Amino acid sequence: MDSKTMAMAAAKALYDRKGEHVDVIHVADMTIIADYMVLASGNSPIQVRALCDDLQEKMAEQGVDCIRLEGYASGRWIVCDYGDLLVHIFHKEEREFYNLERLWSDGGNVERYEG
Repeated sequence: MDSKTMAMAAAKALYDRKGEHVDVIHVADMTIIADYMVLASGNSPIQVRALCDDLQEKMAEQGVDCIRLEGYASGRWIVCDYGDLLVHIFHKEEREFYNLERLWSDGGNVERYEG
C-alpha cells in the first residue's frame, strides 16, 4: 500500500469512529521522517484511546501494522508510527496548543477529510 492510500485509510478510520477535524498533511517535501501525517481530535482521553484502538484494528485488517506507539497511557496525544505515515490523535486542548497544522502546512498540502 502506498503512503497516500495508507493516509487516506487512516483518515477514514478516524472519521468513521467520530474523530474530529481529521486532516491529511503531505510532508514528503519538508522532512524525511514521513510522507504523510494524519491529525485527528477527540474530546476525552477515553475517546482518544478508542480512536487509536480502532485505527490500529482497521489498519491491521489492511495488512499495515503500527511500528511504534507513544502516548497511549495518558490519552492526551497519541502518535502511531506506520513508517511513511505518522498519525497524531490529540485531545482537542493539546491539538489547539501545539497546532501542528501551522507547523507543517505549506500552501495546499493540508486536506480536511470529510468522508
